[in-house]
Amino acid sequence: MKAMVYTRYGPPEVVQLQEVNLPTVKTNDVRIKIRATTVNRTDCGFRSANYFISRFFSGLLKPKINILGCEFAGEIESVGRDVSNFKPGDRVFGYDDTRFGGHGEYKVMAASGALATIPEGMEYTVAAALTEGSHYALGNIRAARIKQGDTVMVYGATGAIGSAAVQLLKHFGAYVVAVSNTKNVGLVASLGADEVIDYQTQNFTETTHRFNFIFDAVGKRSFRQCKPLLKSKGIYISTELGKNSENIGLALFTPMSGGRKVLFSLPTISRDDVLLIRELASFGSFTPVIDRTYPLEQLIEAYRYAETGQKTGNIVITV
Repeated sequence: MKAMVYTRYGPPEVVQLQEVNLPTVKTNDVRIKIRATTVNRTDCGFRSANYFISRFFSGLLKPKINILGCEFAGEIESVGRDVSNFKPGDRVFGYDDTRFGGHGEYKVMAASGALATIPEGMEYTVAAALTEGSHYALGNIRAARIKQGDTVMVYGATGAIGSAAVQLLKHFGAYVVAVSNTKNVGLVASLGADEVIDYQTQNFTETTHRFNFIFDAVGKRSFRQCKPLLKSKGIYISTELGKNSENIGLALFTPMSGGRKVLFSLPTISRDDVLLIRELASFGSFTPVIDRTYPLEQLIEAYRYAETGQKTGNIVITV
């Protein structure tokens, strides 16, 4: 089968199209023929290993897994003998940051993993983008214990995570103030944001709102900047470590004060999470935003674009 393979850490050019062996199906596995996948921050982070800490998961000196692609959609091609919840021909989508493999023509994963059938009538290119941004957003929303009526700011509401967060927060009944660039103000409003601040023409810190939760979905702000906007027991979460990895230390010590605090949530995803995402997508409560689509052979170009920091929503790869 064809796959985009990397054997060393580095820039997008370390990934090359190769012929590799078809992955083997074990008793509790399914093998999926990939129809679409994405390039996202997880793939970029594992490929570049710019955060050295990522190497404790991917391999200290070189990558242990050579085909990235944690998010995917396709159809079940074969199942292990102990699998009963899927059958060949099922159209499925899911997320797998343990084995990865979406950047190839086939991948194998556990049938009990973060995998579900695609909502009726949904295209593979849409289904492929359902899980990565949404599960990061969902984990942080849960960590902040958002409830109906809470006021939340989403800074960076146009990325895969931020655009998912706006929609999920509205599902949970929050009042959402989203921060966006000028060209995407209309898009973010269409996702359900109650107010949109254009950071190119407005200073977001001048809002009169005070927030239960500020979610920096792009990691470009700091607790110090956002703290005055938080309510007395408000929570700040960033998707990045912060300057000099300060968010880790802040997450350890600020909760001790009993007031405004930083949380640092470790992302997890389960089959139940994917089923929730499927349900929301089925009822129109969540639709992934898609910026561009590339064929698998142009994965390097897709990586380059992803790392400009200019993408809106998701980058989809067709296989």
